[in-house]
Amino acid sequence: MARPLSEAKREAILAAACKLVAEHGTGAPTAKIAREACLAEGTLFTYFASKDELLNQLYLELKTDFARLTVPSYPSHGSVCDRFEHFWNGFIDWGARYPAKRKALRQLAVSDRITQDTRSKSAVAFAEISALFEQGHRDGVLKDQPQSFIGTVLDALGTMTLDLIAQEPSRHEHYRKSGFSVFWDGISA
Repeated sequence: MARPLSEAKREAILAAACKLVAEHGTGAPTAKIAREACLAEGTLFTYFASKDELLNQLYLELKTDFARLTVPSYPSHGSVCDRFEHFWNGFIDWGARYPAKRKALRQLAVSDRITQDTRSKSAVAFAEISALFEQGHRDGVLKDQPQSFIGTVLDALGTMTLDLIAQEPSRHEHYRKSGFSVFWDGISA
């Protein structure tokens, strides 16, 4: 009878993968990931059948971690601006608190190793945000731009804001507010 899998080992593999994907991209070798997790490479494949499965699970874990911090307190009845600002603040605070997770998520988000099924599963946690884009367009609050364009602008300005916060952590709140102001001015009608 096989021994049950250890959640601690699974988490160690995901943490090691996160660190190495943040540093080296999706090309980080599984042998290095296993070594970072203090496990044999064969053990890694006991938990994840392939590197692609590991990367897809890491992507889901990171998206879920991010959603856990932003979605539960989401002000669903606030103005479109207030709700975008809430999401922006969560994005910036999570990225500043977990820079390796943010870098790994950026690497994974553009990787063709992440399946459409995984992307669809991760999007479920952000259904409120998708609805917000739709409402903003319907109400004429947002410029007539596709959600993907606005999301890319958010990501680019967020990355710039996070870079500034990393350089000057004492100005976190200033950069977060200034970044949102530039973002909102760019997307609002």
